Amino acid sequence: MDEVLQSFLPFAPWADARTRRLPGILPLAMADWLQVDDAFAGQMALRDSLLAEREAEVVGQMSLAAQAIEELYEFVLARLPAGFVRNGNAVTRPDGVTVALDPSRPLQTLGRLVQEDLCLMQEDGAGQHQLSAAVLCFPAGWTLSEKLGRPLMRMHSPVAAYTEDLGRRVQRLMDAVRVETPLWRANAHHSRAPLFNPLREDAPKDTVAQGAMPFIRSERQCLIRLPVSRAVLFSIHTYRVRLGDLSAEQAAALEAFPIHRAL
Repeated sequence: MDEVLQSFLPFAPWADARTRRLPGILPLAMADWLQVDDAFAGQMALRDSLLAEREAEVVGQMSLAAQAIEELYEFVLARLPAGFVRNGNAVTRPDGVTVALDPSRPLQTLGRLVQEDLCLMQEDGAGQHQLSAAVLCFPAGWTLSEKLGRPLMRMHSPVAAYTEDLGRRVQRLMDAVRVETPLWRANAHHSRAPLFNPLREDAPKDTVAQGAMPFIRSERQCLIRLPVSRAVLFSIHTYRVRLGDLSAEQAAALEAFPIHRAL
């Protein structure tokens, strides 16, 4: 198991009344979108390794996503936060690693620059959004190849909490995301899994309540409408902290509002 951990959790969704109930959406300030935290170097080293050794598992795209991917590439490069230094056709990350900019491999390049996983959702012609492209290094119990090209409701199979009613609400949310009003939410669960935790839909789930769960895993998920392609960018910043590193207030709220356990 990798030991890449943050030293604290900046936001605990169970501790905020606005985010306890699904989907728990809040407005996003674009200046706060891409974040660099104290696990940046460790997470990026793992991302570098995955993209070098297991690219087929962490990068995927459909042909319909070509324009949206090109737009995403420029969109992210234009919004790199403080600590990134661009010098011609390369960017030096806050951890000192220099990444060559390769527009012919946009998802791979972006995956080596930012901590966030980047997923593109596009309309499928039948009133739903489908996953059309992604660089996904830190899946929390799902496999990119199984979800690519799937609409939202089918993507979340077999998650019991993702009911048809919730699916309809999330689809309405996707439809409503506007360029000028990006959104974010956060989730959290007890975990013992590594950051890279792909599981197939038919993987046994009967062991999730057994054994020690030493970590809290939380995803900061942002929804951003790209202005040209109109694709919805779903970005995921993953936090994994030890239970003992929660603040006193977060720990007390966790006692009052328990969260689920997952591999």
